[in-house]
Amino acid sequence: MKNFRELKVWEKAHRIVIDVYKLTTDFPNHEQYGLVSQLRRAAVSIPANIAEGCGRNSQKELRRFLEMALGSANEVEYLFYLSQELGYTESKVIDSMIDQIVEVKRMLTGLNKRLCLKEKFGG
Repeated sequence: MKNFRELKVWEKAHRIVIDVYKLTTDFPNHEQYGLVSQLRRAAVSIPANIAEGCGRNSQKELRRFLEMALGSANEVEYLFYLSQELGYTESKVIDSMIDQIVEVKRMLTGLNKRLCLKEKFGG
C-alpha cells in the first residue's frame, strides 16, 4: 500500500488530532482523565489506524483498519456533542469540528468501498 502520509484522509484526520489537543486544553481539570483523555485517544486512533492499515500486507487488512478508524471517528463525533452539551466549548467551534469529522467519515467510507471493489474485481 502507499505511504499513509500521501492519503488526504490521513492528513485531515491528523489535523483533527491537533485541533482536539488544542481544544481540550481549555476543558475543566476534573475532565483530564475522563472526557479529555477519551477524546484525545479516540482522535489519535483515527490516523493511527489508517497508518497501521497502510503498513499491512493486504487490502483486506487495510479495509479492517479503515473500519476501526471509522468507528473511532464516530466516537469522536459523539464526544464532540457531549462536550458541547456539557458547556465545555462554544457551538460554532464544535460545529466546525463535527463538519471535519463528518468529512473524514465520508472519505473513510469512500476509500473502503473503492478498496472493496478493487478486491472484488481486481485492479
